[in-house]
Amino acid sequence: MFRLTVLLSVTLLLLTSALSAAPEDREAAVHAFADEMAQKHGFDRDELIQLLAKARFRGDIIRAMRRPAEAKPWHQYRPIFVTQARAKAGVDFWERNVDLLEQAEREYGVAPEIIVAIIGVETRYGGYIGKHRVLDALTTLTFGYPRRAAFFRTQLEEFLLLEREEDVDPLAAVGSYAGAMGMPQFIPSSYRAYAVDFDGDGKRDLFDSKADIIGSVANYFKRHGWEPGRRVALQANVDGEVPDELADAGMKPSLSYAQLKAGGVSVDEPLRDNEIVSLVELEMEDGNQYWLGLKNFYVITRYNHSNLYAMAVYQLSREILAQREAAKSLVVD
Repeated sequence: MFRLTVLLSVTLLLLTSALSAAPEDREAAVHAFADEMAQKHGFDRDELIQLLAKARFRGDIIRAMRRPAEAKPWHQYRPIFVTQARAKAGVDFWERNVDLLEQAEREYGVAPEIIVAIIGVETRYGGYIGKHRVLDALTTLTFGYPRRAAFFRTQLEEFLLLEREEDVDPLAAVGSYAGAMGMPQFIPSSYRAYAVDFDGDGKRDLFDSKADIIGSVANYFKRHGWEPGRRVALQANVDGEVPDELADAGMKPSLSYAQLKAGGVSVDEPLRDNEIVSLVELEMEDGNQYWLGLKNFYVITRYNHSNLYAMAVYQLSREILAQREAAKSLVVD
């Protein structure tokens, strides 16, 4: 037993060391990337190589990529994000930014509670925007994580373009282990594509400008097809086992309500038979819970491609709205 324990400890140490060490071909890959950026976008090759040389390879980022929160079952995932404390903080954020949220709703059609819930889930309303330098995260994943290297190479390219366009300090910007930035945690490509200058100061600032943060989240949702005033999700009743063809239909709405009813899935609220929805399965401690995801639920998954994430945002938004309405009623009374 002792020898086995020692062997396991040594194996773990070697694995940890391997994950913490930069790949041997990193320097050559960095030079090739710098050449590409110089040719495509006019960057100074040598200056870019000097900048990238200041990035640290982070083995902890590789490890974090291998254990995302979205791998948890729903009954463990929900308590991370949907809490009374986070809902109360959301009400406070709403009250402090009520004019901006109302303006965003007028211009983009996105309900304030959804915008607030996104910011709450992502960074606890700016309380924690991440601890990793974005440059470290993106270079680590571009040059040290082959499984998704192509995606993160694009994000590194977008980040450097963003740094040039918006005067973001590439050595100071911090964010998530995946390179998401600012209070709403936009990855660089989303920042460049969807961030808006909502305060009109000539800069899109997702770190400090509440106006730009709120407007950008609203713009993201509108651009992905948010339908103003429409429902998001409905909890379902299930009669017996859910047929595989319904359970495995995927995240995008593709099932008619008539199909679901024929398979023993129904909702208590009115819903047209030809309404196209998705079936969302949530793993509870004592079985599965089912919901119907409507078009707006799918739009939330465009922010983070996870039904768990979308449900956390939706349920937190309902908690925030309920707390705010309760507080208003107490004032009136």
